[in-house]
Amino acid sequence: MEAESARRAKVDQLLDLAGTYKGLSRRQLADALGRDQTKLTPASGNPKLDYLVRLAEILDWHVGDVAEAIWDEGETLADGPGEARDFAALNDQARAAHRAGDFRGMIRSARHMWMVARTPQERALSMLRESGGWDGLGRYAQELEVLRRGLAEPAIEDDTRLLLTANLANTYFTLGHLVEGRAVARDLVDRLEAQCPVARAPRAALAFSHYVLGNAARTLAGHEPSKVESHAREAIRSYKASSQLYLSLADEFGNSAWRGIANTCQGGIIVCEVDLAARTAASAVEDLIEGLGAVIDASDGLVGDRLESYGWWCVFGCETALRHMDGPDQGRAVAIFTNKGYEIADRLNNWAMRERLFTLEYVQRHRAAEAGDPVADWAIDQEEIKVIVGTMGRFPMFRSTGWKILQSATVVDER
Repeated sequence: MEAESARRAKVDQLLDLAGTYKGLSRRQLADALGRDQTKLTPASGNPKLDYLVRLAEILDWHVGDVAEAIWDEGETLADGPGEARDFAALNDQARAAHRAGDFRGMIRSARHMWMVARTPQERALSMLRESGGWDGLGRYAQELEVLRRGLAEPAIEDDTRLLLTANLANTYFTLGHLVEGRAVARDLVDRLEAQCPVARAPRAALAFSHYVLGNAARTLAGHEPSKVESHAREAIRSYKASSQLYLSLADEFGNSAWRGIANTCQGGIIVCEVDLAARTAASAVEDLIEGLGAVIDASDGLVGDRLESYGWWCVFGCETALRHMDGPDQGRAVAIFTNKGYEIADRLNNWAMRERLFTLEYVQRHRAAEAGDPVADWAIDQEEIKVIVGTMGRFPMFRSTGWKILQSATVVDER
């Protein structure tokens, strides 16, 4: 009952705002919402979709923003077992949740951090922690918003701003905003290289920025055929710089995760060499497939960034096959890479990897169908439908592709 009362109060507040914004009387507001003016606020505090859509139109808001204002993070912010009260303890709690893979708990602790924060630095740090939780859940649009809010805080510590900015570049890239991701990463690379950093944090930020810049340039090479060579060269330069930095940091600090990112860079270099005609697509695909032999099952000992690197090799292999191969050779290569890639994505619950693999497999199957290939039909089961729907929710730019997959694929009934 308390939650219902709180939601009704929020709806009432939005109604007051809407009436003030558009200069509507209570009766006019009721007419605009299709409601009786004596029952303008739903008794349950749970308005139906048509109500939300009309209220959003009056406010000139997105429907999701109206829904978020009504159903806020009350449950997320509720104290969990042993919830800390001071900022430092909450920060430790958020970091512990991240190590444990409890990303919702990380978000809850981060939001409590923000509530008790007293300085811009503390607020920015709370945003950094919350962004890590959204990243772990694959909710990149929410991560992007949180990172922007963190960077809007004035006079924060340099290391915090570096981490927020580097993560912003990667989130832009992950969501498909290649130009933005590349611009932010390049700006960070230029600034850090001019400083010649020696401390761990800025060196790691520089390595990550080179990594994002390499990814963005590699992807742009496939989008802009007239600039493929310049993009490929930039990608190779950035991947090499990132790999060298990460391997040096891994040796110095004993962090094997950094070796995993360096391995991702090596895969990126292989495929970019094809764009520069320094090797054939067939040899690149062969080398990538050979490397994937390290991935067997949960017994292979690969975790985190080390395992993830091979998932990105699968993505790189699909991209190379689609751009530089055709016919049966292309189909076989994409099948190998997507099969192994989905396996890795499932082990990691990596939504960004799933989005890339679904998109690339759809492109290959669509091309094959247009060429009259009788085995181009896509059969999906109920579990795959769930994953596709989840991917559509996380990646706005994937939604049209997701709908095409769901509408064209054959659904296998496993009962």
